[in-house]
Amino acid sequence: MTAVQADPGVEIGYPAARLVDAELILGPEARLRKGTILYAGSRIGARFETGHHVVIREQCEIGDDVSVWSNTVIDYGCRIGAGVKIHSNCYVAQYTEIGAGAFLAPGVTIANDLYPGQADSAEVMSGPSIGAGAQLGVNVTVLPFVRIGDGCLVGAGSVVTRDLPAGSVAFGNPARVRGSVDGLTDIGSRIQADGESASRYRFAAGEPLGNSHRVRR
Repeated sequence: MTAVQADPGVEIGYPAARLVDAELILGPEARLRKGTILYAGSRIGARFETGHHVVIREQCEIGDDVSVWSNTVIDYGCRIGAGVKIHSNCYVAQYTEIGAGAFLAPGVTIANDLYPGQADSAEVMSGPSIGAGAQLGVNVTVLPFVRIGDGCLVGAGSVVTRDLPAGSVAFGNPARVRGSVDGLTDIGSRIQADGESASRYRFAAGEPLGNSHRVRR
């Protein structure tokens, strides 16, 4: 481990109860905030950054330039590509795959067990696959085995129960494809100045809101 900036109260290499390779590989220039716990047995790329009280379990493979914000848990056996941003209060279930550049807004929950509590289901549990550049809005729930295509946009509060094709816009419970990212209304026509300040905006009525704003850091 090289050039790790870690607050007091960070645990690096926490021992896993499961039998795994005990070594944690953490790339350079990590920034780990108080309450972060990184289990032994994972490989994490360069410039990894966490908020407060983040847990990364064992046997995860995480690319470069990934950020995981406060109170989020990445369970064991996940694969997360470079440049992924996972916001606060998210749960990423075991064996989930997230492609490069994807974004999970606050409160996203990912499941991996079709029939919780049943032994047969536990033997084949698998999280979903979320494609590169996909964006999941606030409080989206994704069920096991689902495949979300590259560049999808999933609206806030949706429950994704079926595969979504690449580049689609989907929302609802269950989430249904409503259009394509290429066909989205231009952002400039979705907002307008309120006349008092150019920095204050209101959304135009008539269309559902999607993801939370990305916070510049």
